[in-house]
Parts: sequence; C-alpha cells; structure tokens
Amino acid sequence: MTKAYRIAVIIGSLRKESLNRKFARALMQLAPEDMLFRESAIGDMPLYTEEEENNPPAPVIRLKQEISESDGVLFVTPEYNRSIPGLLKNAIDQASRPYGRSSFSGKPAGIAGVSPGAAGTAMAQQHLRNVLAFLDMPTLGQPELFIQAKEGLFDPEGNFGEASRPFLQGWMDRYSSWVRHHSH
Repeated sequence: MTKAYRIAVIIGSLRKESLNRKFARALMQLAPEDMLFRESAIGDMPLYTEEEENNPPAPVIRLKQEISESDGVLFVTPEYNRSIPGLLKNAIDQASRPYGRSSFSGKPAGIAGVSPGAAGTAMAQQHLRNVLAFLDMPTLGQPELFIQAKEGLFDPEGNFGEASRPFLQGWMDRYSSWVRHHSH
C-alpha cells in the first residue's frame, strides 16, 4: 500500500468566492492519489498576542494540530499592498508560537497565488518565502506559481482551462515530489 501524504492548505483570503480559493480547489484536483489535501480554516483565528501562547484559544489549537499532523503545507495567497494578507500572517504567527514549538518546522511548503494584476502574487510570495525560511520550512523554489487571472484560466466548471493545465499539472507534480522527498 502506498503512503498517503496529508497536505494542509492555508488560503490567505476569507471570501468564500475568492479567486485564490477557486485556484486552490482547482489545483487540488491535479494532485496524485497519494496526496490528500485539506483546507485549514484560518478565519476564526483571534489576533496573536503573546499572553495567550501557553493557553491558546480553540481555533489556534485546531490549526496547530492540523499542521502538526500534516506531511506538508500549501499556501495559496492573494497579494495585499505588495505583501501577504494580515489574515495569513496572523495564522502563521499563531501556529508558530510559542518559540521553539512551531507546528511548521520541517514541513515541506509550496506557495501559489493568483491575481488580476500582471505580476500575479510575486511580491506576496517573496515575503512569504522569507517567513517560511525562518520557520525552517523547506519551500519549493521552482517552478514559481504566481499567476495572472486571465480569460481561460478556469473552465466553466471551475477547473483549469486547457491552456493552463499543463503548466499547473507540472507544478503539482513537482510539489508532490517535493513533499515525498522532504516528509519525515
């Protein structure tokens, strides 16, 4: 029997119909059978405060547990003011604390994002890479996946369109290999 790899998916947007949520769901459809993706909700996270580190609220405990039980993490983020959304940064801060007890340490990461702008989410992803390096997460470097949302990216059913699918399938194949290689 083949090992199943559990991947926590963290989407940096609250909107149910967000472009990045749609992108994440379409991307998960390209995964091989041994990759099991599960979205980790972050919209219920209270704002991080050091006073609660040793007695975190239930949403923080849940997020830390979902990440700890995963074999990898996929971050799908929009770009706000040339960086990652505060929602995403707050969730990362919550799950990485207290210092020395980060749920992220050693988990192989992938980063993706889509935006109407020509640069996709390149700046947000670069900022996120800096954070993930500090968290000791081996992060897939190539291919990079900052995508401009254009006509044809999605088909009417919400899957990737024919022109987009080969590149995105190649990314998913590479990320899956990355997780298999770096999982403990």
